[in-house]
Amino acid sequence: MKCNLEVWEVAHQLTIEVYELTKSFPKEELYGLTSQVRRSVSSVPTNIIEGQARQYKKEYIQFLYIAKGSIEETNYHLFLAKDLAYITEEQYLEL
Repeated sequence: MKCNLEVWEVAHQLTIEVYELTKSFPKEELYGLTSQVRRSVSSVPTNIIEGQARQYKKEYIQFLYIAKGSIEETNYHLFLAKDLAYITEEQYLEL
């Protein structure tokens, strides 16, 4: 599956990077922070593509707002991971 929107491609790549990065999180975080950050980051491209498939522009815009909220949630999860020393400052800034 591929979407022709550049923003979707960037969100998809970010999702892959976060999944790879979180493989090194502590095992006790598997059902905590690891699960939360993966869920929120994957929600971004999911909502972009779902919105694009909707019939009306207003619906599409609503899904884009949901994606925007999910990326902010992801940002907080990564910030928390940085402060817990699960990722470095450089990794956080790169993402």
